[in-house]
Amino acid sequence: VSIQLALWSALLIVTAVYHNALDSLPAHTTNTAKLGKGIAVILLIFGIALLIGALSGAKSALQPLSGFNISATNQQKTTSSLAFTRIANIAELEQKLTEAQGQPVMLDFYADWCVACKELEALTFSDPKVQQQLANTMLLQADVTANSEEDKALLKRFGLFGPPGIAFFNGHGQEMVTLKTVGFQNAERFSATLTKRDSCIIAPKSTEATTIQC
Repeated sequence: VSIQLALWSALLIVTAVYHNALDSLPAHTTNTAKLGKGIAVILLIFGIALLIGALSGAKSALQPLSGFNISATNQQKTTSSLAFTRIANIAELEQKLTEAQGQPVMLDFYADWCVACKELEALTFSDPKVQQQLANTMLLQADVTANSEEDKALLKRFGLFGPPGIAFFNGHGQEMVTLKTVGFQNAERFSATLTKRDSCIIAPKSTEATTIQC
């Protein structure tokens, strides 16, 4: 059961009932009252959909009934998720950047409580074009669920307050700072970011710099 979806469901259903979603309107009522009734009914329906999604194990608030969608289920079965390597601190990140040896690197910040992170996983990282663009990229992930001191240091290193956030590095381990993403990006937008990244992966004039502008 998804606790987050269940909580959102409870909030919407209670709000809808409070605004008389289940009550009949008087014979002579104002247009404003009719509009309020309509909004309350919509909230009630969406709240029920979220509740069903929570009970069926859905992760996305945008697609609470995705588990009942045959085409979505088939696509999920045929499309593998990205294989990330977890890093726990700055030292491990630096080690992986050294090991990359000319390979571009992507660092994804994730947390179990982060709804947008799960949206990225389900709707963006599963996209075939995105996966193809990342085929030759070292994929790293920092799980900051615990919000430990090491987690905070990693977030601070990239100027992030929390997930989701994604940093890109070229083959020299230099961060491409202007390509850093914060928040959710759908597959089309993220693919455009990767296209820009690919055009930016050019040997810099100086390998002493830790960051480059794209």
